[in-house]
Amino acid sequence: QVQLVESGGGLVQPGGSLRLSCVATGSISARHRMGWYRQAPGKQRELVADVSYGGTTNYVDSVKGRFTISRDNALKTVTLQMKSLKPEDTAVYFCNCRDVLGSKTYWGLGTQVTVST
Repeated sequence: QVQLVESGGGLVQPGGSLRLSCVATGSISARHRMGWYRQAPGKQRELVADVSYGGTTNYVDSVKGRFTISRDNALKTVTLQMKSLKPEDTAVYFCNCRDVLGSKTYWGLGTQVTVST
């Protein structure tokens, strides 16, 4: 069983930066891809970015060049550095861990990111 705990959300002005962190407990291996999803009010949850055990990353087009995802396999953490934030980045951000060779997917409880003046 994997549990995920996020931290680092908050309120930031447009153009500002935030760093989200997620720490996993339980068994994490090369089978697990880790990442961040977000869900804005009235919208579906969407993938923001994810990273493989070996460091291969994937980003949604809207955050490319502004967000950076990184992973520390020894510490079982995944971090999302967000820069040049826009009001449309406002959402609840969820940490995700997915077994790419099976069907299990794990979610954190989410952390609110609000970009506003």
